[in-house]
Amino acid sequence: MENILKVENIEKYYGSRSSLTKAIDNLSLEVERGEFVAIMGSSGSGKTTLLNVISTIDRVTSGHIYVGGVDITKLRGNELNKFRREELGFIFQDFNLLDTLTASENIALALSIQDASANEIEAKIKKVADELDIKSVLSKYPYQMSGGQKQRVASARAIITDPKLILADEPTGALDSKSAKMLLERFDYLNNELSATILMVTHDAFTASYANRVIFIKDGKLFKEIHRGNDSRREFFDKIIDVVTLLGGDLSDAL
Repeated sequence: MENILKVENIEKYYGSRSSLTKAIDNLSLEVERGEFVAIMGSSGSGKTTLLNVISTIDRVTSGHIYVGGVDITKLRGNELNKFRREELGFIFQDFNLLDTLTASENIALALSIQDASANEIEAKIKKVADELDIKSVLSKYPYQMSGGQKQRVASARAIITDPKLILADEPTGALDSKSAKMLLERFDYLNNELSATILMVTHDAFTASYANRVIFIKDGKLFKEIHRGNDSRREFFDKIIDVVTLLGGDLSDAL
């Protein structure tokens, strides 16, 4: 299988020389094409910092990160902007939709920036709207949509450019349980039917149980990873709970 993401011995420090905090400590991991991987860890474990350096929002102090074979730690300026725009898809907890644009216009924005033709944009929006079941909201503005609908529109915006890697930061954090389940089922569809590669940070075992593999981070290091394999989602959820208990985590969500 092809590695879409390779994180190689990265470290990330914050603070001054007299007061350094090591957020990531010599961490390495790989994600193959078509995987759906969740990253879990307690507050302060380094999971959000890890997502930030993979997404190029932040820079590593040392080490290398490769996405599709490209060392993104060496990219600068326009090269970095182009890479971020064309190769990565982002799904945020707070949706990050533009209030003055309709759902269709929000989704089209990523393609417009790439100078795609109007016909291509229209065809791709129709396709992604079918896949995420959001045809009924395409003409609506964000304030006219439910939280679940807004998150699915944000997901459509993330995947419409066919990115090598979709990065999701607590995607169900602002959703009620019904909307969260609907979104996760769509993630499952994107992964299984469209072979989308997804890396998702979450604190929630229920959300993580939809992934194929869960990586646990503790004190900036890889603590453990578990694979779903042939387990049912309930069985995988129970295994996730066992590891979270070892980490001393707090769980308030159940199946």
